[in-house]
Amino acid sequence: MESECGCARLAMAGVLLSLIPLTSPLSAFNECDFPAIFNCGDSNSDTGGLSAVFGQAPPPNGETYFHAPAGRYCDGRLLIDFIAERLGLAHLGAYLDAVGSNFSHGANFATAGSTVRPPNTTRSQSGASPISLDVHFVQFSDFRSRSQILRRRGGIFQELLPKENYFSRALYTFDIGQNDITYGYKFNMSTEQVKEYIPDVLAQFSTVVRDVYALGGRSFWIHNTGPQGCLPYVLDRFLVTAAQLDEYGCGSPFNDAAQYFNRRLKEAVIQLRKDLPLAAITYVDVYSLKYTLISQAAKFGFEEPCGNDGGKYNFNNAMRCGNKKKIVNGTEILIAKSCQNPSLRVNWDGIHLTEAANKWVFDHIVDGSFSHPPIPLKMACHRLDN
Repeated sequence: MESECGCARLAMAGVLLSLIPLTSPLSAFNECDFPAIFNCGDSNSDTGGLSAVFGQAPPPNGETYFHAPAGRYCDGRLLIDFIAERLGLAHLGAYLDAVGSNFSHGANFATAGSTVRPPNTTRSQSGASPISLDVHFVQFSDFRSRSQILRRRGGIFQELLPKENYFSRALYTFDIGQNDITYGYKFNMSTEQVKEYIPDVLAQFSTVVRDVYALGGRSFWIHNTGPQGCLPYVLDRFLVTAAQLDEYGCGSPFNDAAQYFNRRLKEAVIQLRKDLPLAAITYVDVYSLKYTLISQAAKFGFEEPCGNDGGKYNFNNAMRCGNKKKIVNGTEILIAKSCQNPSLRVNWDGIHLTEAANKWVFDHIVDGSFSHPPIPLKMACHRLDN
């Protein structure tokens, strides 16, 4: 089985970057001026969507950077936050958040638990958000038209909503698919059964990209999915056996499914490039980086996951980050607190990376070293047919 991970790629990153000015046509292009970002995704890029619908992600989430819950299932910033910062934009507000939102620089349609395919179960049954990728597109389409109607009223609407030409000049980011894979495992499917429905997942993903393109979107930045077999949640939830673990303690069947998803996603992106002649579509390999960081955390100055001091993998599904219990006088206390100094940890809560780990991944993708084509974030409006 072909693997997308490996430290050799990290060692080559600097070499690849040094070669770009000499071997790439990028030297003929200026940096892109992205005035806005529109994001679709799951909890890896949710900045408050699920919190707006089902209640705020509880403390200690947000403690490192925001110093309070901020709609993110993390101690601080996510990859999408670092992307916005690098482009000189404010952090994206969640489309569903009606309180204090400013959408002049874009909007975030991601919600934790989102899948590409619409789930046929409730959130309480499977954990899947009812707000799947097709709903993200409906929300985006509605936002695109209604925002311009409201902007024409003038006043505060002009300050809080994007200009019409921002939609064709914006960067469209996607980070979704993780929950489509685990969805099958939650219903006792085998890895082969999960693989069988992945082509349909990616067909629906491609449909949404085409629909955004039809509405004027031209620049796309698409993350593949991470090594789910390395997540304490997966290892604990699905009772991974010793025989299924690789040399770094990750569940091989789950990573096999993720890598299959990523290969098919890359094929889908290549086809989209052929079919959408005006689109600049960048495929970003975050799997390799996340696997390298998790498997060799100490090498990069990190320690074991934060976890919650419970269970075999420092994770206990009954003690999720921020869970509370009531005591006799009716007040609530945290029973799943954060670890000390999450800046030294890779995993925040058994599922999501810490801000420090997100920053580490971002620092390695921003220059294009892990992208196909190898194009930096600030040049992602330019099409390279290779």
